Amino acid sequence: MLLQISEPGQSPEPHQRKRAVGIDLGTTNSLVATVRSGTATIVNDEQGRALLPSALHYDRHGLSCVGYEALEHDLSDPLNTLTSVKRFMGRGLADVALFGEQLPYEFVAGSDSGMPKFATAAGAISPVQASAELLASLERRAELALGGDLDGAVITVPAYFDDAQRQATKDAAMLAGIKVLRLLNEPTAAAIAYGLDAGGEGTIAVYDLGGGTFDISILRLTRGVFEVLASGGDSALGGDDFDRAIADWLRAELAIDADMAPAQQRQLLAIAKRAKQQLSEVEQTQLTVGEQSLILDRDQLATLLDPLIAKTLRACRRSLADAGVKLDEIDNVVLVGGSTRALRVREKVADYFGREPLCHLDPDQVVALGAAVQADVLIGNKSGDDLLLLDVIPLSLGIETMGGLVEKIIHRNTTIPVAKAQEFTTFKDGQTALAVHVVQGERELVSDCRSLARFELRGIPPMTAGSAKIRVTYQVDADGLLSVAAREMTSGVEARIEVKPSYGLDDGEVTRMLQESFSHAREDMAARALAEQQVEADRIIEDIRAAIAVDGEQLLDADELECLRKSIDELQQLRETTREHRQLARKIESVAKGSETFAARRMNAAVKKALAGQSLDQLEGEL
Repeated sequence: MLLQISEPGQSPEPHQRKRAVGIDLGTTNSLVATVRSGTATIVNDEQGRALLPSALHYDRHGLSCVGYEALEHDLSDPLNTLTSVKRFMGRGLADVALFGEQLPYEFVAGSDSGMPKFATAAGAISPVQASAELLASLERRAELALGGDLDGAVITVPAYFDDAQRQATKDAAMLAGIKVLRLLNEPTAAAIAYGLDAGGEGTIAVYDLGGGTFDISILRLTRGVFEVLASGGDSALGGDDFDRAIADWLRAELAIDADMAPAQQRQLLAIAKRAKQQLSEVEQTQLTVGEQSLILDRDQLATLLDPLIAKTLRACRRSLADAGVKLDEIDNVVLVGGSTRALRVREKVADYFGREPLCHLDPDQVVALGAAVQADVLIGNKSGDDLLLLDVIPLSLGIETMGGLVEKIIHRNTTIPVAKAQEFTTFKDGQTALAVHVVQGERELVSDCRSLARFELRGIPPMTAGSAKIRVTYQVDADGLLSVAAREMTSGVEARIEVKPSYGLDDGEVTRMLQESFSHAREDMAARALAEQQVEADRIIEDIRAAIAVDGEQLLDADELECLRKSIDELQQLRETTREHRQLARKIESVAKGSETFAARRMNAAVKKALAGQSLDQLEGEL
C-alpha cells in the first residue's frame, strides 16, 4: 500500500472538499443529503430523524417552530400552522379557489405579482417566505453535521414545475442564504440515485408520487449518460388528494356537516392519512370520529383511490408516446415519493407496466440522495465525466407571428440547457419597431397557448417590408428558466427580457395544454392554414392597393383598373368570411395572376426611368 506524504498545511484533497448538499423540498416532508466517502447519505437531525415535516407554526412574535414541533400545533392552531406550502409556490389568488377550501387557511393578496399570502398571527406570510424557513432549517442541520458553512446546494423540484414555480423556489433559497448550484427535476434525481445503485443501462420510467405532486419521466441510461426522453405529470395531484378522498368518504358515511371548522378539517384529514398508512400493513382498520366509527378495508380504499391513480397512469401513457417508447421497451420502473407506499399504487403501476417496480431504496429519501450526488459533481468534488445529466423542457416555447400564429422556437422535450435562434422580418414598409410576444404551449394559435412575456425591439431602420433581418434567440438555462433576446442584424439594435412570469399561473394548465394539443391537432392545423392564408391575403391586398395608388391610373385603362379593384374587394370579402383555407388560397392565386400584367408594366416603367438619359456607351462602361 502506498501512503501519500504532504507538507504541513498542504494536505491533499480529502481535507479540501467543498460542502455541498442535495435538498428535497417536499410537500409533506423535506430532506437534506450529502456525499460522504463517495456515498450519498441522508443528513439526520440531532434526534436521528431523516425527515423534516414541511410544517411551520407562527405566533404573534413570528416563526415559533418548524417540523415535528410545528405539527403538534396542527389541530390546536390550524390557521397558524402551515403545511403543504409547496402546492402554493408560484400560484396566484385565483388558483387558491382550486383547493383553498380544502385546506384550512386564510389568504390575503400579496402586493407583488399577485402571489397569495397566508394570514397568520405573525402577519401575511408568502409561500416563498415559508419555504425559505424550511430550507434554512435544513441548511442549519447540514452545516452542523458537516462542520461549516455550505458552499452550494442542488434543490429538487417537480418536473412539471413551470417557470414561476421554479423561480419561486430559487427566491426561497436566496432568502435562506443558500447558493443554488442547480434546480433538478425530482424524477431525474431519483434516476441518478437508482442508476448508480443498479449500475445498469436501459430505459426506465420514474413514477414519482409525493404528497402534492405527481411526475412521470422516461429516461434512457447509457454508459453513465442520463437522458430524459420525456416528462409529464400533474403538479396538483398527490397523497394529499388520497387523504381528502378518504376524508370525504368518511364525512359522507358519518353524515358530518361539510361546513366544518379548520380544526375539524385537520382532524378528519389526520384520521384519513393514518388509515391510509395502516392499510399498507393490515387488511382493514377502524376510523373513529368523536363517538362515531366505521371500518375501512383495502377494497373500499381501492375504490376511493383508483380514479386518482388512473390519472397518473394516463400521464404515463402520454409520456411514453412523447418519448416514442413502447411499454415492453421499459426495462425498469422506479417508485419515488412517500405515496407510492400505498399498496394499491404499487399494484396498479405493476399491472400497467407489466413488471414489478423497483422500490428497494427508501422512496422518501431517493430524491435527496440523487440531488446530493449531482451537487457533489457540480461543486467540483467529483469529476462529472462519469455522470452526465440531460434534462428536458416540458412544453414548447414559441413566438407570436402575423395572424395570431405560434412559431415554435424550442420544442417540448428538447434537452436543456439550450439556446436556439430564428430570423424574422417586418410586415410593413418603414416599420421601426417589433413587438415580441413569448408564448408556451403546443397549439397552433396564440389564443390557445399561455402568454409568458411581451417586450418591444425599437430603433429598427425604416426599410421596405421583408428587408429587415431580426434574429430572436431563446435560451433556457439548466434550471429551466428562459431568457429571450431580439436583435436587428443591420443596425445591431437589441432588446432582451428575462422571463419571470407572474405567480398567478394555473399549474394545471400544463396537463390541459398537452391534452388539447392531441385532441385538437387536426382543427389546429386547419386553423393555422387559414391564418397563414389570411396573412398572405392581407399582404397582397395591401401591396396591390399601394401600387394602384401610385401609378394605377397611368398604367391601366379604366376597365383594367376596375377589374383589378373588383378582384381585390372580392378577396377582402372572402378573407373576412371564409373558414376554408383552400378556397382562400385559390382566390389569392387568382388575384396574383390577374395582377401580373400590372406588375410587368410597373417593372418596365421603372427600368425605363432608370435608363432615361443614358447612352449605350455609358451602360457598357458600367457593365
